[in-house]
Amino acid sequence: MPGKLYIVPTPVGNLDDMTPRGIEVLRSVDTVLAEDTRTSGVLLKHYDISTPMRSHHKFNEHEAVAAVADQLEAGAVMALISDAGTPGISDPGFLLSRECRRRGIEVETLPGATAFVPALVNSGLPCDRFVFEGFLPQKKGRSTRLEELKSQPLTMVFYESPMRLVKTLQQFVDTFGAEREASVVREISKLHNTTHHGTLSQLVEHFTTNAPRGEIVIVVAGCPAPATVKVDKYAKFKQKKAINTE
Repeated sequence: MPGKLYIVPTPVGNLDDMTPRGIEVLRSVDTVLAEDTRTSGVLLKHYDISTPMRSHHKFNEHEAVAAVADQLEAGAVMALISDAGTPGISDPGFLLSRECRRRGIEVETLPGATAFVPALVNSGLPCDRFVFEGFLPQKKGRSTRLEELKSQPLTMVFYESPMRLVKTLQQFVDTFGAEREASVVREISKLHNTTHHGTLSQLVEHFTTNAPRGEIVIVVAGCPAPATVKVDKYAKFKQKKAINTE
């Protein structure tokens, strides 16, 4: 009988954000597949979880998927975690989930922490509908993707490293315009969590003089709808009537 894969979100900052069910699952499975066993080791030790761990990251994911799926198919029960947040969201996880589905192996993803949702809600920008872009391509395809997003009417969410933040914000200014509203959220759920709101040009100015640190989420307002000119359908009639009465 095939085993089961649990996909378990882990805290993006404060370890207390771990859910009780997530802790229970990590204690009960045969193996925990971790993006970085050193990082995850801190979490497991904090909750007194002694389940064996194995590395499963973007550098070995393609090669490891088949072997992991074979073990699951043979009856193993495993949990997949990333360094922070929900696996598969800008983290390893998609390939293994897809292979399990292909083989008919049960996959259950637990609800839990992810960085972009609190950043989006905290931004004050419309969040009933939005576009999650994650990390933009670093080189090839970056400019093309930004041009495609130029007229996107929905709020956009991006991940970025602190080293590239100012450069990315400047590219947003060049593409979306200096006055486009945005927010930069860093270190979500951690001690030094901050949110900065403003126009893109204001954010460039701020982070040029205040070097950012930590994990970054950028939320950018969608393209505003073009202004419409209200047409008076009776204008010609009124004009003709005025002429006739002179």
